[in-house]
Amino acid sequence: MARPPLARGLYAITDQQLIPEGELGKRVSEAIDGGAAIIQYRDKSSARATRLEQATVLASLCRASKVVLIINDDVELARSVSAAGVHLGIDDDSVRAARAQLGDDAIIGVSCYNQLARARDAVAAGADYVAFGRFFASNTKPNAVTADIELLVDARHQLQVPIVAIGGITPDNGGALIAAGADYLAAIDGVFGQADVYAAALGYAGLFTTKGR
Repeated sequence: MARPPLARGLYAITDQQLIPEGELGKRVSEAIDGGAAIIQYRDKSSARATRLEQATVLASLCRASKVVLIINDDVELARSVSAAGVHLGIDDDSVRAARAQLGDDAIIGVSCYNQLARARDAVAAGADYVAFGRFFASNTKPNAVTADIELLVDARHQLQVPIVAIGGITPDNGGALIAAGADYLAAIDGVFGQADVYAAALGYAGLFTTKGR
């Protein structure tokens, strides 16, 4: 499968604690309808069989909608469901190891927290995008390290790959991050923790039509 293009937009991340049982596909469809450009399947606690079943559903849904599906942390799961790619944290496989398993067309993203040097190393190793954050207080990761908005400015000047901003981002505060250099705004609770997922996604997606660089 050819590599799907990366542009700009909402990067919506699932959370099994926020999505009622049996409604993952429905809620993700609502996020896509609201304008999500990337869906990340993130589940760190469910049984392997459950994760495989859910990721398979999302892979089919995202392919039909021409939306990028990224699997959090799990290279083998990404390969099994033919997802577009994988997102790696500091304790996960290396970029080169993931590339060896997933192939040249896979999208590989890396969490870089508040470390520009880590981002430069990730890009040098072949990462397709890098993520920084948290930028604001986060319900999902309240103890995560804090990144400064100036980091985005510096990263935009130094890196030639898409940049994802994450952590407490809302439609009210996200515009400043886009202006500073973010290509994607990542949201978990801001999308899937809301009563109206479609409207929540629409709020983020709308920023990219009004805050273009």
